[in-house]
Amino acid sequence: MADHAPLIGSFLQRVFVLPNVRVMAQSALVEALEDTLFGLREQLGEQVFPKAATEYLNDWAAPERGWLRKFYPPGSDEVHFDLTPATERALSWLSSLTERAFVGTESRLLTLFDLLQQMRQGSQTDPQARVAELHKRRDAIDVEIARVLAGTMPLLDDTALRERFMHFSALSRELLTDFREVEHNFRTLDRSVRERIALWQGAKGALLQAILGERDAIAESDQGKSFRAFWDFLMSQQRQEELTSLLELVMALPPVAELHPDPRLKRVHYDWLDAGEHAQATVALLSQQLRRFLDDQAWLENRRIMDVVRSIEARALALRSEPPAGDFMAIDELAPSVTLPMERPLFNPPAKLVLDKLALLAGAGDLDTSALFDQVRVDKALLAGQVRQMLQQRAQVTLSDVLTAHPLQQGLGELVAYLQLASESPHAVVDDTVLEVVQWSNASGSRLARLPRVIFVRE
Repeated sequence: MADHAPLIGSFLQRVFVLPNVRVMAQSALVEALEDTLFGLREQLGEQVFPKAATEYLNDWAAPERGWLRKFYPPGSDEVHFDLTPATERALSWLSSLTERAFVGTESRLLTLFDLLQQMRQGSQTDPQARVAELHKRRDAIDVEIARVLAGTMPLLDDTALRERFMHFSALSRELLTDFREVEHNFRTLDRSVRERIALWQGAKGALLQAILGERDAIAESDQGKSFRAFWDFLMSQQRQEELTSLLELVMALPPVAELHPDPRLKRVHYDWLDAGEHAQATVALLSQQLRRFLDDQAWLENRRIMDVVRSIEARALALRSEPPAGDFMAIDELAPSVTLPMERPLFNPPAKLVLDKLALLAGAGDLDTSALFDQVRVDKALLAGQVRQMLQQRAQVTLSDVLTAHPLQQGLGELVAYLQLASESPHAVVDDTVLEVVQWSNASGSRLARLPRVIFVRE
């Protein structure tokens, strides 16, 4: 039981719930509480709340109470506070005890009726029944279109508008409360993962299988599926723009404006996004914890290997002056030989050679065999030697300089060999911006080629 329940409830409702603040730094929260306590002491006296704001916050976040969650967020060295789901549910219950202007029942009944229709249509497996229901809805829409075209447009009265807006406002606040509970469930999973990692002594695979199994179980639970569907729906840019336009239109209606609604309702969908991002961040923390565990385990295993290597080296140095006689260590093979079943070739029957009994007849050949003796072989080693010889006197030479000193003897084949040497050498550069002209002569006459400048550099 809280000693100052009105102070706690009103302060937490004003600081966290109404502005939809998910996390607040200690300095900001202490300042807000100090201002509240100062005003109360001015009215009720100094003896009413004698302790400092920091002491009250630590008292409210104590494990035996748990009205606030006190923690250090990643990347910050300042304490932060957040409401616990139980506290937000209690504040929501206290808010429901206030007297309402009127109790709307029509909008709730329509919502319940719509939910029943959705369940009936979503569980219907008969195609004919579904088609009949769609035809029925289409006929109703056609009738309504005809009425509007005829000038008959039924409108909601002021009472119906106010009732539906109050229902929307209550549901939107409840949705923000549900997000804090979803985040708490993910945080509980993260805490259990940290505990299991800290106490785990077995293999990494078994631990990862258990952890990922729990995470998949939460993701595939009713709560996880519902949260994922809600998040996918809300992350649509089209849905956000549609919600923005609808909220602006509804808030501008005169019956709704008479209620003096909270201006934050115009951006309640952005509050949903902010709350959902906190739940997603908690899931990201779980993934970071798994990654950190894998990194730590890899470091420990590498350290163990290095310890074993160091021990072997120390023993070898101790035996260096007096080596043991004979073979003190033997290794069958440097690596294990693994033969997989699928690597074995299948049996292939040998082909039977069938010889035809034909008589060979001697004939006279009328082909020109001189082409067989006209083949030219380019000596790449000789060409590389000529380039190295010129680089002994200069830091770099171009292919044009080499060909000036050693003209082409074997034509285009020799030129291609020079280009191949340049492409294979790490000390050759090709400048595509400058073209050079290379000439040579053969039996057919003079030949000319334009090619990018090739530069050979001394190693």
